[in-house]
Amino acid sequence: MPRRVRVESCGFHHVYNRGVAKNPIFLDDFDKEKFLKILSEIARNYRLNIHAFCLMDNHYHLLVENQRENLSSAIRQINSSYAMYFNKRYERVGHLWQDRYKSWFILDSNHLFILFRYIEQNPIKAGMTQRVGEYKYASSYCFLKDAIPRFLQNSFVLREFNTVELFKTLEMNLNKEEIKSLEKLKTKRFKQEDNKVVEVIQTPLDDIFFSTCSKEERNKAILKAFEEGHSKSQIARKIGLSVAGVSKIIKKLKV
Repeated sequence: MPRRVRVESCGFHHVYNRGVAKNPIFLDDFDKEKFLKILSEIARNYRLNIHAFCLMDNHYHLLVENQRENLSSAIRQINSSYAMYFNKRYERVGHLWQDRYKSWFILDSNHLFILFRYIEQNPIKAGMTQRVGEYKYASSYCFLKDAIPRFLQNSFVLREFNTVELFKTLEMNLNKEEIKSLEKLKTKRFKQEDNKVVEVIQTPLDDIFFSTCSKEERNKAILKAFEEGHSKSQIARKIGLSVAGVSKIIKKLKV
């Protein structure tokens, strides 16, 4: 599967990253406070609005809104700054993060609050607390205690909900349809077209290869399928070629 194209457009993004081999990235509260300090500085410098956050022991979640097309630069700066701090404090070398961070562009506003609830319920699922708002290193705690850091002050949650309504809703577990919608969100691909972000609709392989009558048409169809997000192995199985053969064709046509 080709890497998902990052959407840098201004808007809402769910950002996630975890430690290499799922190892802890926060060993104590001091580490988490340091991460939040870095987050605050980068959010100010890059003009990011953080709408929600949750720092777990081996990963973190952010619900971010960028006002400039600088999300990748900002998140890379957060991750590298924290990794430098962590390696120095614990006298270690090597990668801290498992991979480059993951992000999902949120085009549909209906997903915003579902994502917020999902992020806030992470500590409960991990058995770290029993109720939303009790875990210190999540945005719901800040809202409940009325101790809202600067980077969280523009959260849509503060604008649209009072505290009673918010926590009554947060305590409701996500239903099957909401969970399904989040899983579907992770598979969606977007592109910029005429200064707008639009969803890339993946054409079924049967339709892509249906009218190919020549080798040249087949090869163009292979590239189209790959660029729409179909994996090389899926394409290979469909047309009876090896994965290596499909890779060679894609590489040749992209030159």
